[in-house]
Amino acid sequence: MGLKAISDGKLAVVLLSGGQGTRLGSSDPKGCFNIGLPSGKSLFQLQAERILCVQRLAAQALSEGSGSSVSIHWYIMTSPFTHDSTRFFFENHKYFGLEADQVTFFQQGTIPCVSKDGRFIMETPFRVAKAPGGNGGVYSALKYSKLLEDMASRGIKYVDCYGVDNALVRVADPAFLGYFIDKGVAAAAKVVRKAYPQEKVGVFVRQGKGGPLTVVEYSELDQSLASAVNQQTGRLRFCWSNVCLHMFSLDFLNQVANGLEKDSIYHLAEKRIPSIHGDTMGLKLEQFIFDAFPYAPSTALFEVPREEEFAPVKNANGSNFDTPESARLLVLRLHTRWVVAAGGFLTHSVPLYATGVEVSPLCSYAGENLEAICRGRTFHAPCEITF
Repeated sequence: MGLKAISDGKLAVVLLSGGQGTRLGSSDPKGCFNIGLPSGKSLFQLQAERILCVQRLAAQALSEGSGSSVSIHWYIMTSPFTHDSTRFFFENHKYFGLEADQVTFFQQGTIPCVSKDGRFIMETPFRVAKAPGGNGGVYSALKYSKLLEDMASRGIKYVDCYGVDNALVRVADPAFLGYFIDKGVAAAAKVVRKAYPQEKVGVFVRQGKGGPLTVVEYSELDQSLASAVNQQTGRLRFCWSNVCLHMFSLDFLNQVANGLEKDSIYHLAEKRIPSIHGDTMGLKLEQFIFDAFPYAPSTALFEVPREEEFAPVKNANGSNFDTPESARLLVLRLHTRWVVAAGGFLTHSVPLYATGVEVSPLCSYAGENLEAICRGRTFHAPCEITF
């Protein structure tokens, strides 16, 4: 069902990419970051090539070999801090093989930063310090850039929306789209099982009996609730963590863009903010993409295995978790399993847990179609397997 909707041109992809890689020790947009895979590809390139692969799979699945082409439109949300450099990066790399006219860049807004006693922080004597307003700014940004109308005019019905800093993100996942269509819901999210009670992730909860599904941030969840166990399943009572992989109907996005504007919800984040007096601790006001979930008349959750779809890149190498190095290993391990399952063999001069092979997204989206390339062949890790 997903592949058919894609070949009918009903799916668009929205990438949330307003953040800089400051915590990664880089001032570039996060998507430009190279996590150290054998191919040296950036996050942007991996995601673009996954779109190319899905387009090919959708064309093959439905036209039985006729050369009809499928195009998925990619809307990329930047911020004033990343807009020009993101655009330049794409132009420089010739859009990674995509057509230039299937990629649209748009900017999220900024919100003034305030001190703890509620005063505006000045960046210069004449300018208020501002920061991007969190990934929840996507709704009003799509509205004000007139992109919701643009989507409607292209015949788009469904929108896949994800965060840039996940090295294993399945962009435009046809299975997730098919599930979304089959369930007939307004909003859906992929979830992964929480690794341990204190993990710093937001979890999905239902507000009251029969109430709306919503996300509670880890900082807002009581310790005893975070550790509570569901006696029937033996799992944590709140075990489904939000990993910023969402699907929305276009109708719902229109509704939210108007609704969230009337009653805005802001989350406070205490951050270092550059000011006239040097860096100062202040508050950034942020909106999160999941703030829209309570508006949804119907929602669905789609649980996926963490090791197949979630490799976050948030902190610099040397940190304890979510580093480029940990994401690189997650990619290499998954792809190694694909290659072995397809009948390939590996040799390696360092322990296998510290290396592996990388399969180009142009060869395979999720491990399919690898037998012809891998069966009976031996690869020396680390390497990249391409056509």
